[in-house]
Amino acid sequence: MIDLHTHSLFSDGVLIPSELVRRLETMGYLAVAITDHVDSSNLDHVVPRIVRVAEELNHAQSVKVIPGVEVTHVPPVFIPSMVQKAREMGARLVVIHGETIVEPVAAGTNRAGIEAGADILAHPGLIRPEEVDLAVRKGVFLEITARKGHCLTNGHVAKLAAEAGARLVLNSDGHAPGDFMTEDFARKVTQGSGLPSGSFQQFLSNSRLLLGGIGFSL
Repeated sequence: MIDLHTHSLFSDGVLIPSELVRRLETMGYLAVAITDHVDSSNLDHVVPRIVRVAEELNHAQSVKVIPGVEVTHVPPVFIPSMVQKAREMGARLVVIHGETIVEPVAAGTNRAGIEAGADILAHPGLIRPEEVDLAVRKGVFLEITARKGHCLTNGHVAKLAAEAGARLVLNSDGHAPGDFMTEDFARKVTQGSGLPSGSFQQFLSNSRLLLGGIGFSL
């Protein structure tokens, strides 16, 4: 199992990074990205600390820890500079908090995140076909999510991704211990998204591909 979208207490999660990673290690995970919510107010506080703890844990535990961020509710005009600054500070994986239908995310966020070259567009809501096509061209992965509320548009995202050939990853968007998926539950989320049975393995392959592209081999 691989989870590329989780939150610690450096944003709105409840676990310190070490406990988050340890819990996923005991569940047999191969890799986890810690992607706390950021904007310009906390980027320089969050990223160096997640980078530091990821480096330490990668020397001591079997699960690979990827330091990342989730750029969240940032006005679309500022998203490109936020992505760039996050990478300059050491974030290895950049997630964009997409246009979920259960939050008032600014219109244009999906497109701005894709154009900025983020790694993952999370819970992109009722993403438009032309945005999915753009994600394919830019190499941005789209997310199928297990998060309550955000998951309501999984079927729409899966359908458009299949039509366009966009790459999908499956993540928990976990904030608390009960959010992290077992393999059995992850397979049910896959099935509930209307995807064929082989898609779960494709999710894992896509996550491995993404990690390899940013320098993490499993």
